[in-house]
Amino acid sequence: MKKLSRILAVSSLALTLSGGVAFAQDQHPQEHQRYVRHNEWKKGAHIRDEDWRRGEQVDWHAHHLRQPPRGYEWREIDGNYVLANPSGVIFSVVVAR
Repeated sequence: MKKLSRILAVSSLALTLSGGVAFAQDQHPQEHQRYVRHNEWKKGAHIRDEDWRRGEQVDWHAHHLRQPPRGYEWREIDGNYVLANPSGVIFSVVVAR
């Protein structure tokens, strides 16, 4: 009985540790996306909703971007930082490095 308890304890510990390693591997820092030039993304133009939705919101301060005006947010899309409002009006575009 002691041997069975020990085996169960060791296997539980191994399973727990391997699950923690798998979880840690999923938490990679986000790398910049591959750059794609979008000539249509200019100040005052509208970004397509599907482009906006697939972008990741970024922390403007951590990426050394200027503070967005009220109601605007920065997103990283195709290797570009795009500053736009919820209706899709672009205020600024910066190439992510």
